[in-house]
Amino acid sequence: MASSQLKYMSLSVLVLQTTSLVLTMRYSRTLQAEGPRYLASSAVVLAEVMKILTCVLLVFKEHNYSLRALNSVLRQEILYKPIETLKLAIPSGIYTLQNNLLYVALSNLDAATYQWPSESAVAAAAEKEAHSAGSQIVGVAAVLVACCSSGFAGVYFEKILKESKQSVWVRNIQLGMFGFVFGLFGMLVYDGDRVREAGMLQGYNAVTWTVVVLQALGGLVIAAVIKYADNILKGFATSLSIILSTLISYFLLQDFDPTRTLVCLRRGVSCLTLIWVMNKKLQDETNPKYQFYRGGVNY
Repeated sequence: MASSQLKYMSLSVLVLQTTSLVLTMRYSRTLQAEGPRYLASSAVVLAEVMKILTCVLLVFKEHNYSLRALNSVLRQEILYKPIETLKLAIPSGIYTLQNNLLYVALSNLDAATYQWPSESAVAAAAEKEAHSAGSQIVGVAAVLVACCSSGFAGVYFEKILKESKQSVWVRNIQLGMFGFVFGLFGMLVYDGDRVREAGMLQGYNAVTWTVVVLQALGGLVIAAVIKYADNILKGFATSLSIILSTLISYFLLQDFDPTRTLVCLRRGVSCLTLIWVMNKKLQDETNPKYQFYRGGVNY
């Protein structure tokens, strides 16, 4: 499949995945059910496990379903290259923090309001109204920390992927290994008592497992987007997801204040326009004709 086809296919999947994850996660955190609510920290850990297993299967498929080849690749690329593997610890730690913060944010904000600050790393736009003052502060703070960290992690991970000849799935295994360790540590520190009391899977239902699957899928799709496209186009896809989330949150979930709809749509258009201009400028600057024109030669 051509690189351009992979790029736009991965971007399309990212739009659907991001929209579905935000709305499903929001629903799961506000769903009234009997018993305790599921632990967000455990969902993050399970998503990392699922991502690792999926990537192992994909590497297995890439090597014609040979266990010997799979074992050789994993040993050579992970065990025998510790420095390369350790490079993934930085973005992995940031992504793990971000994933936990998303649960905090969506427990306190509606889906549309949550996504506006999450794009502030691109367009510096933050929505600062929610259902209550207390939840507003917690939710917006969580999103702002997540978006500030995600920008650095995305650029860093893109640099590693594009400078490496390794399979994107091997890189995801390395990323997931650190994510699992960091996530497990966070779960034991913050929810250790609750885990020992009622187990890691307390409060889980079909909706919760859907969130876990979507979050694991998101890690794979984002890696593919960064590999075959770039962070600018990733931001463009996320902006499209914002508009979809806003409309669905308003018309279906009915947890979005209609007085802010026009403001959100305006900011969505602003985000899309800014990202398109930035991407266009980068393309022009890498065009040889642009370089000749800047040097005074126009042909």
